[in-house]
Amino acid sequence: MIDFEKRNKEVVEWLQSEYVGIRTGQATPALLDSIKVESYGSRMPINQVASVGIEDARTLRISPWDVGQISIIEKAVRDADLGVSLASDSSGLRVIFPELTSDRRVQLLKLAKHKLEDSRVSLRSARDEMMKDIDKQQKEGEISEDDKFTQKETIQKKVDATNRRLDELYDQKEREISK
Repeated sequence: MIDFEKRNKEVVEWLQSEYVGIRTGQATPALLDSIKVESYGSRMPINQVASVGIEDARTLRISPWDVGQISIIEKAVRDADLGVSLASDSSGLRVIFPELTSDRRVQLLKLAKHKLEDSRVSLRSARDEMMKDIDKQQKEGEISEDDKFTQKETIQKKVDATNRRLDELYDQKEREISK
């Protein structure tokens, strides 16, 4: 049961992190979290080689701790294909996010819906595993028939609650994209 709750939490956290990566009209440093930079022989997230700040609503400022890394960071951001423009100067890099077009908003909504479905599939898979485990325990005589139904009901209530949470996350992202 504890493992199932952990899986539920992981599904919600996964969807939250995926939604952070879906950019809306606002520039946030979290949009660059998934980008890794080749630095001193290892791959590191941008926020470990530079500070990332918000310059204005559609612009992020990346200030590397080692100015020699500007070109490496610029290449990593370009390779991430975020649909942004870049401008570099002697002290860092400016990441400029364009306005969202209506077509792009539709694409982002489809992507958000797809991520929601992926998380639901993962949740159903975890539920099915638990249900099989409960059936197995009942067949082996570890739990009674009544316990089996009680446990299955408890699992389903948790799945329903998690699905509601996933829907809330989707609704929130939909509002952000549609602004």
